[in-house]
Order: sequence, then structure tokens, then C-alpha cells
Amino acid sequence: MLSPEGVFAPSDSAAEFLPYLDRLTEADHRRFYRDMVVVRRFDTEAANLQRQGQLALWVPSHGQEAAQVGSAYATRPQDHVFPSYREHVVGMIRGLDPVDILRMLRGVTLGGWTPEDHGNFHLYTLVLASQTLHATGYAMGMQLDGATATGNPETDQAVIVYYGDGASSQGDANEALVFAASYQTPQVFFLQNNHWAISVPVTRQSRTPLYLRAAGFGMPGTQIDGNDVLASFAVTAKHLDDARAGHGPALIEALTYRVGAHTTADDPTKYRDPEQLAYWVARDPIVRFRSYLQGLGVEQEFLDAVDMEADDYAADVRRRALDIHSPEKAVIFDNVYAEPHPLIQEQKAWLDHYEASFEGGDA
Repeated sequence: MLSPEGVFAPSDSAAEFLPYLDRLTEADHRRFYRDMVVVRRFDTEAANLQRQGQLALWVPSHGQEAAQVGSAYATRPQDHVFPSYREHVVGMIRGLDPVDILRMLRGVTLGGWTPEDHGNFHLYTLVLASQTLHATGYAMGMQLDGATATGNPETDQAVIVYYGDGASSQGDANEALVFAASYQTPQVFFLQNNHWAISVPVTRQSRTPLYLRAAGFGMPGTQIDGNDVLASFAVTAKHLDDARAGHGPALIEALTYRVGAHTTADDPTKYRDPEQLAYWVARDPIVRFRSYLQGLGVEQEFLDAVDMEADDYAADVRRRALDIHSPEKAVIFDNVYAEPHPLIQEQKAWLDHYEASFEGGDA
């Protein structure tokens, strides 16, 4: 939809998706921009918190904002979203407090949040590609419950699952595609191809574009410019509409780039070509969309206000993150089983006894 310079110049292949842009208003465009800017500032602050010892780990999303924002706004409230571990802005759009992400990566929660309380945004999954199977199973359940393909787009449900190019090489992702195609689940597989599975380039993982794999499983596949928020919205909206209407699953490959490290435990300078990085930095999704908005006549005051809001947002996140406290140790045992269990009671008693042994200072 947008050129790297931010000019609206749809390609020939974009024609079937153009009608979905008619759903967007000027307010939506501003919201897209605001969310991309705010999450990048949040991302930077979270990385700083990790470096200062406040988090065990941080997973950057710098560079992937357009793919995530566009696809997130294409979902409906009744849809279910299965993330991997980098979809921070998707969670925020679905109503998740980003500090809950920090709590999880600080290690003080058992999972992070309850999906039904946060826009059906399910838990982060650090085990690569397992969320693709979770999502497919959930979509099959929607079919069994009669919650989809009823002809009412206001209530029909669908699932979107996010995973990366590295996860696409996992068996779980391929098994999920098999079941989704076999049962024609109401589902969109949103593959963020950020070109790196930690230190392994996508060119080593696949000799063909990843979206072509969809045809092998018997479903539509569309490759998009993942740094174009309008393309992400339009293509995802189309495939989600089809899924809710009973037309089965689809796969979207969003070509983007992981500008930062895989996580804060990674050093990308050891394996990444600086020229390739510079090429993608020049195609920054936020800069591109800002140029587009400026071409539409959006006032500079709005852009400046978004920058100020992002700074305030990050400062608030930092303040609340520094106030996170470790929970009582009983939470480790409370919800392992629905009913009291003797093994858990034994383990809890052992921990109490072990910690008590240090109180006298003799251990």
C-alpha cells in the first residue's frame, strides 16, 4: 500500500485488499501512528530496565510495530489472539497493561494475565511454535461450539496466531497447519518474518518464501510488506473475515526486520551484516507512516503530542515497574491442582522447613 517513502502507491497485488482500507478513518490512522510510537518508547524503557537489573530478560519488538499494529486492529473483540513473546503492542491494543508483561519477565507471576480479562489475548509462549497448536485447538473448539460461521460477522469468532520465521521450522507449526487445513479452522497464521531465528538467517531455513508453504497445506498464503501498517491491516482483515465466514484458515507472511537483539541475552553484532541492518532501518515503519500522515496534512502538533505522550507513558511504566514486589511464596503451590494434593502439600512443607533452617544463621 505504502512505498518506503510513505507515498500511497498500491501494487497490483494489493487490489483485492484495497476495499478494506475503506473501513479506516482519519482517527484510525492517528491511532495506528500513536500506538507504534508509544510501544517503541515502551520497548526502549523495558530494555533499560532489564539492563538495570529490574527484569530477567527483555524481548525487543523494535522494527515490527507496523505488522503488529495493523493486524491487531483487524481483529474483532470476540476474536482470540495467541501471541509468541514479542507482540507487546498487540496485547496493549487488546487491553493488556504492559506492566503485566514486565511482571512476567521479572518472574513474579505464573503466566502473566488471564486472557478473558484482556481482550482474549492469550499468554506469551516462550516455547517456540507451541502456540500455533494451542490456537488451532482453540479454533477447532469454536467450530464444535458453533461460535463461528453462523453468518453473523458481529458475533462469529476467529483466531489469529503470531509466530516467527524461526518457529516456522518447528514441527509444532507444521502440525498446526495440517490440523487447521484438515478441519478448515477459522484461523489466521500471522508469520512475522523478521529475517532471524536468533543467529540463523531465514535464507538458511527456507529456500522459498515462507508464504508459499501455505499452498502445500491447502490454504491461501499472502506475503505483505510487514513495515506497511495499512497492508497489514487490510490483508489481515480480509483473511479474518473469510475465517469467520467459514472459508477456513490462511497464512500471512509479514516481511519485516528485527532491528534489536533477539532478546537482551543476545548480541546480534556477532552474526549480522551492518549493511543489511542499515537497509531495514531506512525502511522504518514509523518514519514511513509519519511521512504518509504528513502528506495527508496531519498537523505537526499531533506528531509532537504523540512523542510527549510516549515519553509520559514510558515514565509511568518505569515508575510502576520499580514498584513491582515479589509475591508470597504460597502462590507457587496454590493453583497447580484444582483440589488439594498431598504431593504439593509435602513440597510446600519442605520449603517452609528449608527456609526456617536459615533463621538461626547456623546453616
